[in-house]
Amino acid sequence: MSRHRRLLMLSLALLSCPAIAAEPQQVANRLLDHLQAGRVAEAEAMFTPQMAQAVPAEKLGALWNSLGTLQDRGAIQVNTRQDMTLVVVPLKFASGRVNAQVAVDAQDKVAGLMLRPAAADKAPPPPADARYSEVDFSVPQARGALSGTLALPKGEGPFPAVVLVHGSGPQDRDETIGGSRPFLDVARGLAAQGIAVLRYDKRTFARPQDFANDRFTVDDETTLDAEAALASLAADPRVNRKRVFVMGHSQGGMLAPRIASRWPQARGAILWAAPARTLLELLPEQNRYLMALDGSISAPEQAFLDRLDAQIAAARSDIPAPASELPLGVPQSFWKSVEAVNARADAQALHKPLLMLHGGRDFQVPDADWVLWQKALAGRGDVQWQAYPALNHIGIAGSGPSSLQEYAQPGHVDATLIDDVATWIKAQR
Repeated sequence: MSRHRRLLMLSLALLSCPAIAAEPQQVANRLLDHLQAGRVAEAEAMFTPQMAQAVPAEKLGALWNSLGTLQDRGAIQVNTRQDMTLVVVPLKFASGRVNAQVAVDAQDKVAGLMLRPAAADKAPPPPADARYSEVDFSVPQARGALSGTLALPKGEGPFPAVVLVHGSGPQDRDETIGGSRPFLDVARGLAAQGIAVLRYDKRTFARPQDFANDRFTVDDETTLDAEAALASLAADPRVNRKRVFVMGHSQGGMLAPRIASRWPQARGAILWAAPARTLLELLPEQNRYLMALDGSISAPEQAFLDRLDAQIAAARSDIPAPASELPLGVPQSFWKSVEAVNARADAQALHKPLLMLHGGRDFQVPDADWVLWQKALAGRGDVQWQAYPALNHIGIAGSGPSSLQEYAQPGHVDATLIDDVATWIKAQR
């Protein structure tokens, strides 16, 4: 799911520390020097004990080597976050661009390391001969408006329309992952076929200050803004208000039935790579999958998984726990709200047409969830099923087991998936 990304980074081990490191830039550079030279043991010696346990040397070395030859380092950025110094170093590898995020504690120890696909360059404008245009579109909200883009077909409207709802974690309007922009591909592909598409920056990306009190829910993060986006899009005279759909990806797909039921004017919902289970059920499976890609799970990796299980139990407990003791450092209020979402029951209760989309190489939302969806919605004549054996979680074709490194490679959402969505929408009158 995205993030997932944030939900899936094996190297995520950001731990709260009591003070700011004295020379974090030098620490980060020294760590990268060791990794570049293949001195993995020296790199591991810079870790806090917790970090060393979470990311054993052999896994760190394998992850680094999988990126290919390091060609360049960019300008360093330093930020203070959760009482810790976070150093971001842009890296250019043979396989693509990555941002190394190094968390440094007060003892000049590395408390966390993330290697995340770098944001893509700004998307080029639509070609001059495109059958659509793009205009700025603001999603109004009492908490603060969100900026977005409306892809609008050329010709005479009003047009059927879709609101795109992101996966988990901070996401821009294009749902940018490395060099790929799934939402931009979908928006332009549908607009070229006569369907207006609204994509907007997610609140956790555009306005992180709205979550400063660590007391927020999945509705605060996603649902309320999606409802506002649907309402504002339907009010646009260029849009056919009777044919407005919600299309959710990953966590957004899990929430799509909830969103469509709360905004009853929605004509239907498209669930793309949608979990049938809760995120806390999927999180251990995702991490086990990634750790076992080399054929085995080491003792330190098993210790990490055991600790993750304990964090999940704390997130589900009625005993209050600080975010630092919970999965991904996310507050208990959020996890409680996600656990309360029953996506299959929401879809069963939603008496509107549904389009279900699933990639056969999706390790974040695997085939097991696809089977659960099919069982839950069996016998529904208003549900259409589309599975794509070669596609990964973000709709990009490939071969072999999918991995995090695959997300760093630029790609485009499969045209067949986009065409199937367009055909389905046009059939809903």
